[in-house]
Amino acid sequence: MRGLLRAVAWIVLLGLVALAAFILVPEQRTPPQTNPLAAGWQPAADAPLYAARLADCAACHTAEGGKPFAGGRPIQSPFGPIYATNITPDPETGIGGMTLDEFRAVLYDGIGRKGENLYPAMPYANYRTLTEADVQSLYAYFMHQVLPVRNEVPRTALAFPFNQRWGIRAWKWVGLPAAGFTPRFNDPKLDRGAYLVEGPGHCGACHSPRNAFFAQDGYTSKDPSFLSGGLVGGWTAPDLRTVGNAIAGWSAQDLDLFLATGRNAHAGVTGEMELAIAHSLQYMSAEDRAAMVAYLRAIGPAPGTPPSAPKRVVARAATFGGPDATATEKLLASADPAMPLGARLYLDNCGACHFVDGKGADGIFPALDGNALVTAPGTAGLITTILKGAALPSTALRPYAVAMPGFAGRLSDEEVAALATFVRGAWHNRAGAISPADVRAIRGAAGGGLDASSLY
Repeated sequence: MRGLLRAVAWIVLLGLVALAAFILVPEQRTPPQTNPLAAGWQPAADAPLYAARLADCAACHTAEGGKPFAGGRPIQSPFGPIYATNITPDPETGIGGMTLDEFRAVLYDGIGRKGENLYPAMPYANYRTLTEADVQSLYAYFMHQVLPVRNEVPRTALAFPFNQRWGIRAWKWVGLPAAGFTPRFNDPKLDRGAYLVEGPGHCGACHSPRNAFFAQDGYTSKDPSFLSGGLVGGWTAPDLRTVGNAIAGWSAQDLDLFLATGRNAHAGVTGEMELAIAHSLQYMSAEDRAAMVAYLRAIGPAPGTPPSAPKRVVARAATFGGPDATATEKLLASADPAMPLGARLYLDNCGACHFVDGKGADGIFPALDGNALVTAPGTAGLITTILKGAALPSTALRPYAVAMPGFAGRLSDEEVAALATFVRGAWHNRAGAISPADVRAIRGAAGGGLDASSLY
């Protein structure tokens, strides 16, 4: 018995030593990726700003009403808010004095300046594909072109055990893909598109589902789940890839216009994608946008593939009131005193812009018939839009913002639920009902900022 106890004691001791080593021994850092740069290499004059825009750094690191890149924006997680850091070159509250190696470790490995593991709200799993040229361009931008701002952001303080950052190290073993980007299309345009979407654009962080470890389920187009749709705080990041996906009926020109302006004949941008358009995608070169469009269309279903569900209807030749008018149009035109509450609320509050056929106006008022936000499985996006309103961003190609007012002060929970349920089932839409309790939960939600609850 004494020998058995001694053996158990040794096993426990070895386990504690191993755990201490796991926690205390610094992680190995990933070296520079892809083509090595010549000694003394410097990015072209416009490369640093362009790299920062490609990586969409401003969306998370600029708080609402705050200074650029000074941090403080709360990223809501199921375990509590995670505050984006100050990444200006301020030496006390920002990243002033950070070396290139330390900067690269943040992007590739999620290792902070003091060796701490960063929460994967920072999309380092995607940034691991960045070329060394882009890494050094980003470094040059944040160290030399961004104004230093002294801003002490709130400390992220999650509850136990999520405040134990050493646990993130174990998550990285199963959550991080191999570093580096390997061209695989034998086509420079498609390879460039793949790099932009999979790497700096980190589109999969929202548009891909999460696995059992809350890691992104697939990081490249070789993974079937990649870009097949995700759920971010109740908002559905739509499927961009599988049969019948949200952009299946769009032309290349439609998709290009949406990336450049946040609007086209089919949809208007809402939610966190509005930040991506405003801070990042609108500034891409025409060649890079074309490469992204080509890649997204290349990895989708083959042309002529029969849809697994009824195809979204985005346009009709029939005029309102004609023989091909939908049942919804006929109902809204009937002036029936017994018209259901949802339909009446639509006429009173929405019809002037989105019209009785639900088609809206191209590039101004988004179509609701076939709209992926309206019919999404997650209903938080639609409810939030009705309550708080939305605005299309002002961009270089469309230098005007078009805003929809919020109806939180005008409509009750029951009325919002009736209105949302109506549009989810109107025209060619076939989505389920929304309850007053669903609306109440959104109306009463505290806090703000990015909600990345599916990223952890």
